[in-house]
Amino acid sequence: MTSSTMRVHVLRLTPGQEVKTCLKEFVAREAPGGAFVMTCCGSITTATLRMAAAPDGTTDKVVRYEKHFEVLGMSGTISQGGTHLHICLSDHQGCTVGGHVVGDLNVFTTMEVVLGEPKDLRMGRALDPVTGFTELTVTKD
Repeated sequence: MTSSTMRVHVLRLTPGQEVKTCLKEFVAREAPGGAFVMTCCGSITTATLRMAAAPDGTTDKVVRYEKHFEVLGMSGTISQGGTHLHICLSDHQGCTVGGHVVGDLNVFTTMEVVLGEPKDLRMGRALDPVTGFTELTVTKD
């Protein structure tokens, strides 16, 4: 689907705020049709991530990190039906880790997030029988 107009929202989250929760609350209040992450940078102290599927096909490995990271990037969608975010983080030695944001993504000093809101599309989520996951749906307003 193609959107003909878009609104841009710029947020700055502050120390101690949980990123996923803040984004969900903001989108519910300010962009009820859904939004997508255009860019993101900042720093965090904790992250709970689901890792990519293992060679044996398991998709349930969740890792909780409790250390300072720089946020190199985050992408995804936020809608009333659910949130799908992926993040790439770098530690004090420049080593990177990334995955699907499950929660507990707590801001250290700041988190700057730019969200795009398509004005004539509505994003949601529905169970996809092929993947077995709740996947993105897009409808024209």
